[in-house]
Amino acid sequence: MSHDPIYHPSHYTAGGIETIDYLRAKLTREEFAGYCRGNVLKYVSRYGLKSKGVEDLKKARVYLDWLIEHLESETEHEQG
Repeated sequence: MSHDPIYHPSHYTAGGIETIDYLRAKLTREEFAGYCRGNVLKYVSRYGLKSKGVEDLKKARVYLDWLIEHLESETEHEQG
């Protein structure tokens, strides 16, 4: 997997597993949702405070997408 500062930062893939995949496996569904939500808030809040403002917004979008997918899969799991 190549380095991508938004979707696949190299410092998040050390050890052969994406950190987000490890967190999904280890956290409860509620904890994982909170983790994603907290990161959305973090990246949106620091937008404009660093030189890479647009990158922060893109990171927030990634975590928001993961949160939405997580909640949608939770709904499907409850209905199935």
